[in-house]
Amino acid sequence: MSARLPLISTTERRSRLGRRHRLAPSARATTVAEAADSVVALHATDAATVFLSTRARLAEGGPGMVEQALYDDVRLVRLLSMRNTLFAVSTELAPYVDASIARAIAVKERRTFLKHLDEDGQGLDAEWLARAEASALDTLDTRGPLTGSQLSAAVPALRQKITLGRGKKYEAQQGVATRVIRLLAADGRIRRDRPRGSWTSSQFRWVHTAPWPAVPAAEARAEIARLWLHAYGPATEADLKWWTGWTLTDVRKALSAVGPDQVRLDDGSTALVSPGDTAPEPAPEPWAALLPALDPTGMGWADRGFHLDAAHRSALFDYAGNIGPTVWWNGEIVGGWAQRPDGEIVWRLLTDAGRTAEKAITAEASRLAAWVGDARVTPRFRTPLERELVA
Repeated sequence: MSARLPLISTTERRSRLGRRHRLAPSARATTVAEAADSVVALHATDAATVFLSTRARLAEGGPGMVEQALYDDVRLVRLLSMRNTLFAVSTELAPYVDASIARAIAVKERRTFLKHLDEDGQGLDAEWLARAEASALDTLDTRGPLTGSQLSAAVPALRQKITLGRGKKYEAQQGVATRVIRLLAADGRIRRDRPRGSWTSSQFRWVHTAPWPAVPAAEARAEIARLWLHAYGPATEADLKWWTGWTLTDVRKALSAVGPDQVRLDDGSTALVSPGDTAPEPAPEPWAALLPALDPTGMGWADRGFHLDAAHRSALFDYAGNIGPTVWWNGEIVGGWAQRPDGEIVWRLLTDAGRTAEKAITAEASRLAAWVGDARVTPRFRTPLERELVA
């Protein structure tokens, strides 16, 4: 039965990465939002990742172009979303990410915090929290943008402390400011503005903003599944479940609404693509890419075997499964890179990719060094190869 399905080979899957993830030079984006949309969302736990992932996909423009999209034009925003992790998405896509994922996270976060307030026994409740949030928003309106510490200093309620695990071995006191700010951000009532320091800093200032327009959750999940299949297909139900963090039921309903086509892979297994997306993908020109830690192209599937040799995994991932900085050649991870304290970009191949590849990778490393300039980038999640290269 599967033999009758259209075949999408590993080579063709890698060609799709070059074109659809805008990594081949001829496919690079002209805007930051276009670069983000090409992979649906950019991982944003590490502030530098948003910039470096965008850089790899832009035809031209420096860090200032990304800053303008994030903070001036607000064409790109950070949302707590997939897998309860921070991602950056275009403002056009944000309502769908919010409705399909972020809303449920926000509800759960608020329920958990209210439970902690109740267990603390100081009489802090939902009404107290509402007043604290209103005070924080009023302060941002009159004095913002403010960092979390500045906002806490200006709002007395945010200096409140509660006790977690009272009477237990792990009993600890915790300030409420970070939790309240996280709730406001999860609800879409505040957003991250320019940080203190350079583009590599995570000390963000906060501004008051309006929540995203309401979209029915089922409609939003279907739209996210459709966009994800175009960017990451061929892929499986398990891949989409991992990437989104949805329940299996929600994944299946979303895919049913999209109506994907089934295709055959080189190993004889089957996978899904967008409806009608079975035609051969023209191979782009040979391309090299230096992608940052947590880049979506390295983290887009639960099963990454088509672009990653399993033997290289231990060098390129940390203990928790976070990918480090990677070197790519024609859709395959062939090594890793790092920036040394003096600013030098260094890289190492884990497989013999040939002289043409080495020449292209050297050129791409030079392009990266020029783009980063005087900034220094250290991944939040350190991997064995990245540490070795820095040392």
